[in-house]
Amino acid sequence: MAHHSGATTAAEPGSIWKSRPGYKPLIIVPAAILFIVLVIMPPPQGMIDLVSMEKPSGYSLPSDCRNITDSVNRKLSPAAFKAAQKGQTLSNSHEKGLLSKADAAQLAKVMLLIFCLSVLFWGTEALPLGATDLMVAVMLYLFSILPMEEIGKAYMSDAVFFIFGILAVAVGVAKTGLDKRIGLILLSRIHSAKGFALIFMPLLAIAAAFLSEHALVALLIPVLLGVYKVTCKMYGVEKDRALAVFLLLGICFAANHGGPGSPAAGGRNAIMVGYFMQQGVPISFLEWMKYGMPFVPLMGVVIGAYMYIMFKPKFKVKDINPGEVVRSEVARMPKFGGKEALMAVILVLLVAAWVILGEHSGLGGPTLYAVMAMFLGRIITWDDIQEGVAFDVVGLYAAATAMGAALKFTGGALWLATSFVSILPDFMAKGDMLVIGVSILTGTMTNFMSDGATVAALGPIVLPMAALSGAHVWKLGLACAFSSSFANFLVVGTPNNAIAFGMGRDPVTGERLLDVMDFVKYGLPVTILAWLVLWFWTILGYWRFMSWPVVQ
Repeated sequence: MAHHSGATTAAEPGSIWKSRPGYKPLIIVPAAILFIVLVIMPPPQGMIDLVSMEKPSGYSLPSDCRNITDSVNRKLSPAAFKAAQKGQTLSNSHEKGLLSKADAAQLAKVMLLIFCLSVLFWGTEALPLGATDLMVAVMLYLFSILPMEEIGKAYMSDAVFFIFGILAVAVGVAKTGLDKRIGLILLSRIHSAKGFALIFMPLLAIAAAFLSEHALVALLIPVLLGVYKVTCKMYGVEKDRALAVFLLLGICFAANHGGPGSPAAGGRNAIMVGYFMQQGVPISFLEWMKYGMPFVPLMGVVIGAYMYIMFKPKFKVKDINPGEVVRSEVARMPKFGGKEALMAVILVLLVAAWVILGEHSGLGGPTLYAVMAMFLGRIITWDDIQEGVAFDVVGLYAAATAMGAALKFTGGALWLATSFVSILPDFMAKGDMLVIGVSILTGTMTNFMSDGATVAALGPIVLPMAALSGAHVWKLGLACAFSSSFANFLVVGTPNNAIAFGMGRDPVTGERLLDVMDFVKYGLPVTILAWLVLWFWTILGYWRFMSWPVVQ
């Protein structure tokens, strides 16, 4: 008997170590130990050199600062910094003293470690998504990387309000049935999985070059979830995960790659246009399209073909016929009017506000107006929002934004970029090979931080290379901006992925249809394909036959 009770007590501790989704101690514990060890170790000399370098390219210093250490002190120890500027010492002993160069480098190192740890936890779901979102804020505060109000500001950025707003608007669109009607217009001509992959996806990619790709994804997902459910019902299948992943990731990847098509495709392109102006080689809207648009339809077809070949054999259903499904659904719908009409008006005004006001005035504000209008029009209730909006996904993007801000501020992002450039082999340091190298660097980094933050960090590093390497400055800048659209293999890479992940739930059971690893498994090959198309079709292809303006 004693032996028996010993067995149960021995089993009890085992339950603490038992892995389950959202709690995986066998990942958490080793990762935490490694994190602590690396935090204690001194920062590498390269980091100390970087934070003490006078006016490093790729980091925008405030006017009264000479290097990154000054910039960090100005924000984290303002009183001591002001006193040092005037050549005085601090009179108040409670004020924080100045950080040394080694301290500033330590901050950049700790920030990179927090970044790696959170990406690991998000990717493996070792902690629930929401817990990792909070962990980032706790760590930023704990290690004094940003002042508290700055952390709050980063978590409440425009992009975060936009994602929350778009998920809320999608709830209203689905509740009024407007999604089915929009779906009819978009999908009524598509009669098979092949048509969806090879006609619809390329057309979506082209549309994403001019319209907000995030809005397109958010509007289409409820429609496609309807197509998914009806198709399953038609063939008497309870659930068909291959079909769900094909539809959801297909439109997500297609929309991601509209980016190169025009400067209107997102903030990242606007940032690069600004850098070109600073370099004295401005680019016009039409010139950008001339160099970028031929990439988009071909990439759309490549993505469609890849998704079709990967998933069609795994379908449990025989085929999909979105046109027929959507039409038969709409035949049963009530006449257009009432709340659905009101929702349509709100939606049209919202899209108009995004287009007319543009990215520079923010996407979050107009989206929140739309959410407010839905409350006032009694289209949705707060309960609908709580049920329909994946707040852990909103938090996930908030944490990613905060990390992007902290990586930029501490110089961690700059260190990553310069380290990468320094390990490029010699043959990649010249001409078109350097352009290819830049695309690999940007395409990799954009999966870990927002596309805008990636272009902002890399632009000032890669554009000056033009003078040294004999590559045209536009080639380097466009390769950088284009590859920032290749965020396919992590949920945090772009709002599209976060929206698809957050909204991709079975409309009836509420079960998640996508998991974090789907992005890694199917998104990594898509990123590799995007690079191949960019290198052989664009950089080594039609760019060879185009004229490039002479740089003074």
